[in-house]
Amino acid sequence: MNYRTKAEYYIQGITKGFVDAPEVIAWADEVIVEAEKTEDWMLDISTCGPDDRLVVLSHLNTIPGEVDQAALAELLKAKGVA
Repeated sequence: MNYRTKAEYYIQGITKGFVDAPEVIAWADEVIVEAEKTEDWMLDISTCGPDDRLVVLSHLNTIPGEVDQAALAELLKAKGVA
C-alpha cells in the first residue's frame, strides 16, 4: 500500500475519531525505519507530540501520491467505517 493511501486513511481516522495522533506517529516511525530515503513529511510526523492532532493532520495532507481507493475502502471496512 502506498503512503498517500495510508495517509488518507489516517486523515479520515483523525477527523472521524477512530485514530489518534500517537498511532500515526508510530506509523511514521516505522516508515522511517523501512524507507530507502527519509522524506520531510516522515520526520515532521515522527517528531510531533501525542497531543498534536491537528499538526499531524496537517502533515498527513502533505504526503504526495495518489490514493488507491480500493485499498482505502478495504482499510475503512476493516475498521468498521464506511
